[in-house]
Amino acid sequence: MVMIYGNAELWESFPAEEAERAIERQDAFNRKYAGTGELLLAYGNADAAEAKTVRVRGGVPAVTDGPYLEAKEHLASWYLLDVPDERRALEIAAEVPFASVGAVEVWPVPHEAPGNRL
Repeated sequence: MVMIYGNAELWESFPAEEAERAIERQDAFNRKYAGTGELLLAYGNADAAEAKTVRVRGGVPAVTDGPYLEAKEHLASWYLLDVPDERRALEIAAEVPFASVGAVEVWPVPHEAPGNRL
């Protein structure tokens, strides 16, 4: 899984024309790797202000606003890849357009579902 972190302050710091070009580059990246079959899913998350945290204590769920972690940045987007090894995942991650202005993380997803590599 490839993950991008950010926040509203970062996204709003891009001039409109630069933000539009960044979206075009990201769309091209998505098309490229969807075409090779290596990109299984790609989703952006809503702003952290829309997140909820659920805790169950004594069998009773409690829902609170916001993400659990107090952090300056939050998980903004994620990509699920189907690749043979870590080397290939890192090669693809290096092409994520956001990697040129921030950082992206690559995490193994060790679980497999019947008939699917996840």
